[in-house]
Amino acid sequence: MIIYVRDNVVSLEKLVSITRNIQTSGKTVALCHGCFDILHVGHLRHFEAAQRMADVLVVTVTPDRYVNKGPNRPIFPEEQRVELVAGLKPVDWVATNEWGSAVETILRIKPDIYVKGQEYESSAARVNPNFFEEERVVEEVGGKVKFTYEFTSSSTSAVERLWNVTK
Repeated sequence: MIIYVRDNVVSLEKLVSITRNIQTSGKTVALCHGCFDILHVGHLRHFEAAQRMADVLVVTVTPDRYVNKGPNRPIFPEEQRVELVAGLKPVDWVATNEWGSAVETILRIKPDIYVKGQEYESSAARVNPNFFEEERVVEEVGGKVKFTYEFTSSSTSAVERLWNVTK
C-alpha cells in the first residue's frame, strides 16, 4: 500500500474522480505531465504559467520504469519526484502516471488544457515522440494543447554537466 505524505498526492484513479467533479462544477482543468527529475526554476515557472490557464492544475509524473533520459535516470525515485511537485504552490493535485506516455491518462482525465513547455511546440519529436499521440488524444477528448513560454532549463543537461565535471 502506498502512503501519501501530502494531501494533494493521490492515486491516478482518485485524480480522475477529482477532476470529473471539478469539471462537473463548471471549472476547467489543466494537466501537465512529465518526468520532473531534478526540479528547477523552469519547472516552477511552467507550473505557474499552466495554473493561470485553468481553474485547477493537476500534474502527472512519469513512473521510474518509463524514464528514458539516459543511464542512472531518474536521479530521484518517483515517490520523491511526486512529493516535490506536490509541494509547489501552483500545483493542486499530483499523481503518478501508470503508463509510458500520458495518452491513457488524458483519455481518463479529459483535461480542458494539456500544457507543455515551448520546446514541444517546434521540436516535439526530438523532445518526446509520445507528444504527437498525446496531442491527438487531447483534441479527441475535447481539450486544447497550450504551451508555456517561460524560462527553459533542462534536468538532463544539468546531469550531463555534473557528470562531465565529476569524471
